[in-house]
Amino acid sequence: MIFHSVIAPIILPAIVAGAVVLFARANIAVQRLATLGTVAALVALAIYNLALSGAGPIGYFLGNWPAPFGIVLVLDRLSAMMVLLVSVLAVIAAIYAIATKWDAKGRHFHALFMFQLMGLNGAFLTGDAFNLFVFFEVLLIASYGLMVHGGGAERMRVGVQYVAFNLLGSTLFLFALGTIYSVTGTLNMADLAQKMPLLLDGDAALVRASAVMLLLVFAIKGALVPLQFWLPRTYAEASAPVAALFAVMTKVGAYSVIRFGTLVYPPDLPVTNSLWGDVIWVAALVTIAVGALGALAAARLGVMIGFATIGSMGVLFLAVAAFTPASIAAALYYVLHSTLSTALLFLLADMIRMRRGNDEFGASGPPFAQSGLLASLFMLAAIAMVGLPPLSGFVGKFMILAALTDYASVAFTAVLGGSLVTMLAFARAGSALFWREDGAQQAARQAAQPQAFAAVFMLATAIIALTVFAGPITQWLAQTAAGLMAPQPYIDVQSLPQAVR
Repeated sequence: MIFHSVIAPIILPAIVAGAVVLFARANIAVQRLATLGTVAALVALAIYNLALSGAGPIGYFLGNWPAPFGIVLVLDRLSAMMVLLVSVLAVIAAIYAIATKWDAKGRHFHALFMFQLMGLNGAFLTGDAFNLFVFFEVLLIASYGLMVHGGGAERMRVGVQYVAFNLLGSTLFLFALGTIYSVTGTLNMADLAQKMPLLLDGDAALVRASAVMLLLVFAIKGALVPLQFWLPRTYAEASAPVAALFAVMTKVGAYSVIRFGTLVYPPDLPVTNSLWGDVIWVAALVTIAVGALGALAAARLGVMIGFATIGSMGVLFLAVAAFTPASIAAALYYVLHSTLSTALLFLLADMIRMRRGNDEFGASGPPFAQSGLLASLFMLAAIAMVGLPPLSGFVGKFMILAALTDYASVAFTAVLGGSLVTMLAFARAGSALFWREDGAQQAARQAAQPQAFAAVFMLATAIIALTVFAGPITQWLAQTAAGLMAPQPYIDVQSLPQAVR
């Protein structure tokens, strides 16, 4: 049986993007219908693929060429989970963009949105390191277009900085791939997993160099210190639906570290000797501190959320650095939580900015419509992001601390210290945004936007559901992590004759 649903999350948005550019670039209504239909179909496909992945990895060989010579996609539990996360986030971001008319403030928003989904889904499904690079480039091009959507000098300036950092990452990625290919003769990840333990001692230096270069690439994507500079301003200046979708962009870096760190450079590989885990551990601790202190020092809500995102990535990478089944399962739960919480905060920040007139903490603003509702939603999102009970952030951090038994004191101090400082930052933000008002400016009140609130409520509901169903979700993630730490089925599916082609 041929499971074309494996490639459909990549092909479908690519086809729709081309069709929108060719036939509907002057008709925003048709573009909106095409986007909503596509993201709804992607959610259905993602749920179906998630069910398929429970039976084990599935290989999809383009052109019927076997690995490592052909292009191969692999659907396993991790990739299926990430594609579902992207699809759900895409639905919410699309609804919000249409409701607030952000999509009409520039050209080709919907085509770029589709290409962004293509790049994200491709990065999660590919089984080949070179094609991971290709999908990274698709992401870069589409995300830059979305970043500068709507224009403005500041947005263009920040966009150039964003592209410069990511082009540096692309260059390092090519160097790393060239080094790996010169040593192993392959870039297929399953093939690399088989060849890395067999390399001669004379190749050890090249393998370690490639590992360091790849780690730098993924650190840029994941905003790991000292390569996090691009994130706060980029996310703060992007339009709200774009920033919400970008919440999953940093997770591409974390996903790549997990995939390569359990498959190509596992902790027991003699050549690298836990190199990734040691480096990531130190960088994650610093990232937590930078994110928390940056959030406390921020003068604008958007920048504060950007720094809080950096801090959450530090917590995530802290779990990843241990490379144990328990820590990887905790990290995967935190991926879900952090993505949803960050997206919710960016949508709320946009609503607050539109009604208040600014998002600066030092400026007073007028009383605005739905201030009580927005304040309640902001409190819910802040509790989740900080990691206070009873929401998913607390569950995720508790799982991470429970998994890091070998480094309990350091991890406990870093995570709780970062949470305390971030909590102070959000308390300061809530006080400045919802209490410091100028009662004379009553005219600034705005009418409700039911569709925009629907998108926000969907994210809030998802966070609550992630908390309520934490038990079965963590059990499923524990099985996923166990499969990642024992990747032989992932390797076999790309070499056995009965693999899906």
